[in-house]
Amino acid sequence: MENIRLALVQSDLYWEDAAANLAMLEEKLWKMERKVDILVLPEMFTTGFTMNAVSQGEPMNLHSTKWMKQMAAQMNTVITGSLIIKADTNYYNRMLWVEPGGAVASYDKRHLFRMADEDHHYSMGKTNTIFSIKGWKIRPQICYDLRFPVWSRNRATADGIMDYDLIFYVASWPAPRVKAWDILLQARAVENLAYSVGVNRIGTDGNGVLYCGHSAAYDFKGNCLASAGEQEGVVYVELDGSALSEYRKKFPAWKDADRFSFP
Repeated sequence: MENIRLALVQSDLYWEDAAANLAMLEEKLWKMERKVDILVLPEMFTTGFTMNAVSQGEPMNLHSTKWMKQMAAQMNTVITGSLIIKADTNYYNRMLWVEPGGAVASYDKRHLFRMADEDHHYSMGKTNTIFSIKGWKIRPQICYDLRFPVWSRNRATADGIMDYDLIFYVASWPAPRVKAWDILLQARAVENLAYSVGVNRIGTDGNGVLYCGHSAAYDFKGNCLASAGEQEGVVYVELDGSALSEYRKKFPAWKDADRFSFP
């Protein structure tokens, strides 16, 4: 695997105003200081974490998807983040992975945050997925998914081929529970012998919920490679593919992992 470079965009968001958020984020992206392979935006980056799915959702390939395609092409980088997508009569908290050539892959949030009634307004994702770039296998997850290690478990074949090399989370994770965010991001890296990255927003949303960021990247040993703290900005991190491969050979804990299957 070649090394890959990521930009973690930690930003405040305008409440339920997609046009304002796209304009704001576009300005930030064009001010970026480095070229990267993957640019990661927060959860529901066009609206904030709202339960007003009907008024705020949009079909695939409408304004926000087209914006992501345009920015990915112009910046020659993958752009990813989640937004509210309407499909038939259902609404999803859907992460889009948009490549410079226009290809789009997606992941629908599995674990809906019942404490905010997300499970009453959105449909649950049914499938885990893998995105690919430069020989890396990447598992996308969204916010509350972080609390459920079975869903994110990195399984291996008998000859050591693992499901993924990097797991990343886009989030609207509130400030009062940010310690859990820090701990679980680090844990997902260690237990899965993979890099773990999380991108969280800052600011206060339309419901008065406060977010304090803590976007970060951890290596397979749990070392923090980069952290945004609580400030708005873009954090850059480069992930070393050779170091990951060597560690998996020297410390093959995957050989002793419990075997299981999903229902």
